[in-house]
Amino acid sequence: MSARFGLRSIALLSASALGALTIGATCAHADTGDDQKILLKGSTTASYFWDDSSGRAGDTGLPASGKPMQKGLAASPSWPLMTEGYVTFNGKKMPFFVGDRGPGVPSNRGVMLDLDAKTFAELTGGTFNSDTLGVDGNGGRGHIKIDYVITKWGDGKGKKNYPVAFSTGAWSRYDSNPAEPPKVEAAQAADDAAGSAGGQEGIGKSVAMGGTVMAGVLVVAGGGVVLGGERLRKLLND
Repeated sequence: MSARFGLRSIALLSASALGALTIGATCAHADTGDDQKILLKGSTTASYFWDDSSGRAGDTGLPASGKPMQKGLAASPSWPLMTEGYVTFNGKKMPFFVGDRGPGVPSNRGVMLDLDAKTFAELTGGTFNSDTLGVDGNGGRGHIKIDYVITKWGDGKGKKNYPVAFSTGAWSRYDSNPAEPPKVEAAQAADDAAGSAGGQEGIGKSVAMGGTVMAGVLVVAGGGVVLGGERLRKLLND
């Protein structure tokens, strides 16, 4: 019985040591968050539109990018077409890509982003009206102050920096000098690099600790087997 107990001790203690080793390695590999790169961040006033080429409600035709009107398609007076990013409003975060040009005259008054009506509705707690192409049930809001983040610049013409009015013509020129990523992004990258190095160090420590534990387990468990054998011999001799 003692011999069997000794063998069970080896199995249990070995399993515990291996479990500790696995947990240490898993924790060191834990994913810590979003890997999107921030190229530009800021805030502006946003309006909304829905141009589906139906000719209704001031519709001016299909978007300039040639993409069909859809949720997530936004218009910018100066950013390159197919630029990607996201906006936040009252804790809600929604992705967008630049698929059209605009606002026109309103951009002279600081309205630098035209969100699609469906995204605008979701951000403001309203609903998209497919008959009027407007937004209902959001208290009549047609403009909101949003924060934006650019994660990818489009390849075509346009200003790769803070938005400017359509009337400047920045949308019609290539920009070979894009904005430098925010300093906070550089600091975050340094933190991420340090965290990665720390994670690798943690893995090494976990492995080393696991090895030490395993060695201890074998010594203790081995002793259990010897003692169990001696106890068995004693019982047999008695």
